[in-house]
Amino acid sequence: MTVEAPAPPARWRLSRAAVLVAVFVCAACGLVYELALVALGSYLIGDTVGQASIVLGVMVFAMGVGALAAKPLQPRAAAAFAAIELALALLGGLSVLGLYAAFAWLDLYGPALIGTAFVLGLLIGAEIPLLMVLLQRIREQAAGSAVADLFAADYVGALLGGLAFPFLLLPVFGQLKGALVVGAVNAVAGLALVCTVFRRELSRRARVALGAGSVVVFLSLGYAWVTAHDFELTARQQLYRDPVVHAERSRYQEIVLTRSVAETGHAGTDLRLFLNGDLQFSSVDEYRYHEALVHPVLNGPRGEVLVLGAGDGLAVRELLRYPDVRRVTVVDLDPAVVALARSEPQLRRLNAGALDDPRVRVVHADAFAWLRTAADRFDAVVADLPDPDETATAKLYTVEFYALVRAVLAEGGRLVVQSGSPYFAPRSYWSIEASLREAGFATTPYHVDVPSFGDWGFLLAAPGPTAPALALPPAAPALRFLDAATLSAAANFPADRRRVDVPASTLLQPRVLEYARAEWRGY
Repeated sequence: MTVEAPAPPARWRLSRAAVLVAVFVCAACGLVYELALVALGSYLIGDTVGQASIVLGVMVFAMGVGALAAKPLQPRAAAAFAAIELALALLGGLSVLGLYAAFAWLDLYGPALIGTAFVLGLLIGAEIPLLMVLLQRIREQAAGSAVADLFAADYVGALLGGLAFPFLLLPVFGQLKGALVVGAVNAVAGLALVCTVFRRELSRRARVALGAGSVVVFLSLGYAWVTAHDFELTARQQLYRDPVVHAERSRYQEIVLTRSVAETGHAGTDLRLFLNGDLQFSSVDEYRYHEALVHPVLNGPRGEVLVLGAGDGLAVRELLRYPDVRRVTVVDLDPAVVALARSEPQLRRLNAGALDDPRVRVVHADAFAWLRTAADRFDAVVADLPDPDETATAKLYTVEFYALVRAVLAEGGRLVVQSGSPYFAPRSYWSIEASLREAGFATTPYHVDVPSFGDWGFLLAAPGPTAPALALPPAAPALRFLDAATLSAAANFPADRRRVDVPASTLLQPRVLEYARAEWRGY
């Protein structure tokens, strides 16, 4: 006859549950710290894959070191765990603020990121060994069962942190305050466990030290919370030459408008739009860029026009100058950019309210995904997309992307692509051209001088073997910059900037991303 073991006392079950809850919360907080560092790096540096590799690699390595370093602390596991959680809460909570300051004022972002990731990983790595000791002190059990319980709570907590960061913390609190909230939660979880379940293991000296440490941590996080807005404004302004008049972090990017010190409405006023720190236009010379981008592609059928990107409305403004353009479909990922273009007075004057024209339809979608299901056909496509120097945008300059564009072109349709600078980034420029040719387009490269950008390149393309002629439409309106002679000269490249033999870019081999990063880094 089998005799069942007696059920453990209720206090054992509650104590074990408390430890597992602490594991769950600490794991969620630890993953949020990792994701916050990766996200900040992608915003500030733009290299998402590189930033993720550095942060995760350094932190995982440091976690191993932290696990070994926790061995001498096991006799005083309760006090050590509480101290580690306070340190982790302080460093993790202030990590985004500190790294932003290192980027804005000290130009030490790289070393600061590595150092922060290492110390965070060291502290996170010390958690599990100490929690294992605490769990066994409640009731000793087989090592395999204890490890299974701890890692189950740890992995589920990591899932919670991974979901909470993009869907709760960033939308509700933003990066700076989101990290501070997580730091406070981290400190509360560690202190609550030790001061309830393991309070008898704390000496009087340890209680005083933890109390003082708690006051320092919560006062520091609280002060950072109160001053976070002013800090962000000051740090952001440090990054821009002119005063920032609008700044927001949308779901996709940081959007900043600056205006020169000259009085609003003065001829010298310069309004500039930056996305993730990259200049999108300067109101002083944007007409050069947009005239060169739009008018050559309209030398042919133009009743239905597709615009990819260009949520600022400036390219659409040029399109609407042609009465026979019946409809313009704008596909832009970020609703916040379009909303700004419709509401900011000076920007709205600059784009002439183009996005509210009845001929314009705005779709908020990823251009690649939208093209895969598009049923309409277009006479002209204007690809005015962000430069391919980030992982998220590199796919928009690949053979696969241009094959999708080709599928939506009507008979006789043409495509124009803003392609970066053939002077500053020649391999990137000619890789885009090679990608168009591999997708079945014949191309006509050209470039113009845009003072705020420098020498800037475009690619006019049409399906088939015949390259499209580079000319203005017969019905072109009066333009400020572009005329027949300027456009003819734009097709000529000096000897040191002629075609470079580089391979096309694909989804699996985004060479344009590699080239763009390497070449722009030199400037």
